[in-house]
Amino acid sequence: MARKLRVEYPGAIYHVMNRGDRREPIFKDDQDRTQFIATLGEACEKTAWEVHAYCLMSNHFHLVLETPLGNLVGGMKWFLGTYTSRFNRRHRLSGHLFSGRYKAPLVQGSDGYLRTVCDYVHLNPVRAKLLRPEEPLKAYAWSSYRQYLRGRKARVSWLRVDRLFGELGIPKDSVAGRREFEKIMEARRRLDDPEDWKTLRRGWCIGSEEFRRELLEQMEGKMGRHHGGAERQESAEQRARRVLAEELKRRGWDTAELKRRKKSDQAKAEIARRLRQETTATWEWIARGLLMGASGYATNCVRSIVSGA
Repeated sequence: MARKLRVEYPGAIYHVMNRGDRREPIFKDDQDRTQFIATLGEACEKTAWEVHAYCLMSNHFHLVLETPLGNLVGGMKWFLGTYTSRFNRRHRLSGHLFSGRYKAPLVQGSDGYLRTVCDYVHLNPVRAKLLRPEEPLKAYAWSSYRQYLRGRKARVSWLRVDRLFGELGIPKDSVAGRREFEKIMEARRRLDDPEDWKTLRRGWCIGSEEFRRELLEQMEGKMGRHHGGAERQESAEQRARRVLAEELKRRGWDTAELKRRKKSDQAKAEIARRLRQETTATWEWIARGLLMGASGYATNCVRSIVSGA
């Protein structure tokens, strides 16, 4: 079956959704949910993503995220793969955790479309009847709504609240602004109508007809055999190459120097560590690029400098 084209460009906003394989849970307990959010934070550090909203349910999740570097695909590959590995390791499982490809409709970041998608995400617990009518929205712990009500220093650094506040006419991120946001959302909750969300559950983009036309123009000529297209953005591998080139230049190394040094060289391990922290490059790519032998050997070298061994 042919895959839908992933449209990537700097500043793109997506409503990302994925379910558990066979609709099974992707979170067994709160520790898994905490791990998912922590892994999302790591992904944001690596990719410069900015999250506008998230919600964790039992067998699926929703994210509204912005990609300043146009790097959704590489980032999601690392994010979902890493969380799956951690989940499987903790529960002594193996195999797929998520069901097929994640959905990622593009979202217009103006004219109320971003607000509509964020409302949809934040009201998920209400539609799933996880909250009693008398319980406030903030009683649900596993969405970004509760984070929105916290001060800047108390919330996760990768959650961006100003865009949604702006669409709601809230002038700034302040105590008064956050109270106003809470009032607006509780009122919105009471007006919730399933008909409001039909357009969000289908299609490949959420926005005006002009926004759709602009996206179609970007897609022209990019439909290849695997719908990869000619990418203008810095890919995950290109970013890794740039970081590697920076490190080699800083040390005054060339290819001959890389070959001369041992596979276990501490400086190589330090470069490998930076590549893992700042990019989504695989261990195979890192080991090959630094001439460190097998990927498992490179992994152990980095672990040894982290542990101080």
